[in-house]
Amino acid sequence: MFAFFLSSGLFLGWSLGANDASNVFGTAVGTRMIRFRTAALICSLFVIVGAVVSGAGASHTLGKLGAVNALAGAFIVTFSAGLSVYLMTLARYPVSTSQAIVGAIIGWNFFSGSITDASSLTKIVMTWVLCPVLSAVIAVCLYKIVAFVIAHARLHMFRLDTWTRYGLVLAGAFGSYALGANNIANVMGVFVPVAPFPRLSLFGGLSLSPAQQLFLIGGIAIAVGVSTYSKKVMLTVGEGIVDLSPVSAFVVVCAHSIVLFLFASKNLELFLKSYGLPTIPLVPVSSSQAIVGAVIGIGLLKGGRGIRWRTVAGIASGWVTTPIIAGLVSLIALYFMQNVFQQPTYKPVHFRISGAVIQQLAKNQMDTQALMPFEGKLFDDAISLKKAIGLKSPEIERVLDTARIEPTEINSQKLNAVDRERLTPQQWQALQSLSGMLFSHRWQLAQALAGRSEQWRPESCPEPYQITDQLDYLYRIFRTR
Repeated sequence: MFAFFLSSGLFLGWSLGANDASNVFGTAVGTRMIRFRTAALICSLFVIVGAVVSGAGASHTLGKLGAVNALAGAFIVTFSAGLSVYLMTLARYPVSTSQAIVGAIIGWNFFSGSITDASSLTKIVMTWVLCPVLSAVIAVCLYKIVAFVIAHARLHMFRLDTWTRYGLVLAGAFGSYALGANNIANVMGVFVPVAPFPRLSLFGGLSLSPAQQLFLIGGIAIAVGVSTYSKKVMLTVGEGIVDLSPVSAFVVVCAHSIVLFLFASKNLELFLKSYGLPTIPLVPVSSSQAIVGAVIGIGLLKGGRGIRWRTVAGIASGWVTTPIIAGLVSLIALYFMQNVFQQPTYKPVHFRISGAVIQQLAKNQMDTQALMPFEGKLFDDAISLKKAIGLKSPEIERVLDTARIEPTEINSQKLNAVDRERLTPQQWQALQSLSGMLFSHRWQLAQALAGRSEQWRPESCPEPYQITDQLDYLYRIFRTR
């Protein structure tokens, strides 16, 4: 059953490869510097590596936008996004897979009575503006640097041509890695909470987590899309917006790749945090917006006269309509899946404003006066809770996260199912000490573990998402419904 529902994620991955490979190698193929077959092979290989090695960072923000908690729902969400991307691919427009999956998730939120996390949505939408602008700025700066180096190096025309080809290959490989790392969250992110895979041990002491196994499958689907259906869109990007020289094509790919990497690198986030600097949000940004922004940046640097604004307008209109189409398709398809095919597309989530919840919120410095009249009250969904309490973001998100009922039971039978390689010895001992205990909320389990071992405390972990991943894994094992 899981394999059938996962097929929609594979379809979305294929659509992403068919559409977004153009953003990595479109300018190189369009300028005839690299053959399509070479570009497809390099792109396919490095997309898979990027997805498996660095795909986890951006998937967390997407998961906060809407926690799709049923297989049939995840199937519809990815199918809706994949269909909207495929339709735009037929029209030869490089569209945003990120916008497609966001629109589909919001459609699921409406259907399931879930609230779209405003802070995550704001963060993602801000990148839709920041991504092309940042890419254009980086492209302009890189072009000036490269032009300065070429002017002073006095390279022969044929040597310059050779170095440019090598540069395009390296930039394309890096861009493919960044594409896999950043955009695999769009393809497989909604399946992470419902993945049934155990941890997979490989040779040499290596292993793949359930999420990494999903990302590997999604990366392969992207690679197939690159190889089978990406050539037409590559030519639109490479030739349709503005005529690019080979050197300009190299700069464009570098700028695009840097932007995608910035929004996917957990190590960069840790580095900036360690020096008290503002961090770049880890979100799946639009590869299409990054490459188009870079191309337009180069076009404007050269006076803007060669830019084909009609093509740009067509691409921009695709960015606007893609999330709308994906959201509408998602809503309609969810209705049919739930009511015609009798497949549950979401699991009801209830909320209770208990004394423990109010105390926990107060401990986190939130004014809980508005919650007092509702103490002990049970709400059937997030929307009814929000309407009753009347709080605004971000307070309502904090209340929802704390009041959500997610019952877990730690018992000996389920303890035997835990993959101990995922935990340190101290973490395992802390978990064993909770045997026989019941928890109504996920945060209660997290607090109980943190109280028994400092290795369950986020501040003691160098990897910001490691504790979250481990708790998600335990919740999938010990949840009672």
